[in-house]
Amino acid sequence: MNAPPDLNRLAGLYPWMEAVTFGPWLSRCRSAYLAEMRHCRRALVLGDGDGRFTARLLRANPEVEIDAVDASTAMLRALIRRAGPHADRVRAHCADVRLWQPANPPYDLVVTHFFLDFLTNDEVQALAAKLRGALSPSALWVVSEFVIPRGSFGRYVARPVVSGLYLGFHWLTGLVVRELPDHPEALRGAGFALQNRRTLLAGLLAGEIWSPQVT
Repeated sequence: MNAPPDLNRLAGLYPWMEAVTFGPWLSRCRSAYLAEMRHCRRALVLGDGDGRFTARLLRANPEVEIDAVDASTAMLRALIRRAGPHADRVRAHCADVRLWQPANPPYDLVVTHFFLDFLTNDEVQALAAKLRGALSPSALWVVSEFVIPRGSFGRYVARPVVSGLYLGFHWLTGLVVRELPDHPEALRGAGFALQNRRTLLAGLLAGEIWSPQVT
């Protein structure tokens, strides 16, 4: 197993990097299903970086309690700072999510915003299989990810953009993964079903809701 990327030195820079490259679009993708999360009470947020989404979720849902998992100590510190007066509803876990075991199941919400693209296909499926047993039957898994759509936009715009992002993160953080995993196939293979999907930026970004399949 490869070491997780080292995001510590990006903790203070990431909001600016995101603003310069994608403006408001990543934030809009993360928040696309915020209303659907307002009934959730126990959430697992994986790899939220500096915690901008976690802070929004805490403000929108005054009852939710969150387990936040990240391999970067600096990112977790930033997440707790952003949580502000709601930080008492966050439990921070500094760990490689591939090795971490769910601490407070059952969860009724999992959130992975632009995080699964740090994993391989096999790692996504292993993570999904592990989490499947830690979720309530009505749980939601909210995913935001980059996508390479079919057609000329995918070939000539989306693919070079995604390749450039992987190259940049390889240089800056040591990220070994160099291509998007097929997360829909991995989630379906672990027993999840797609409930909703929205795209932004001509299909370059996708926001999805998955749920455990009823057996």
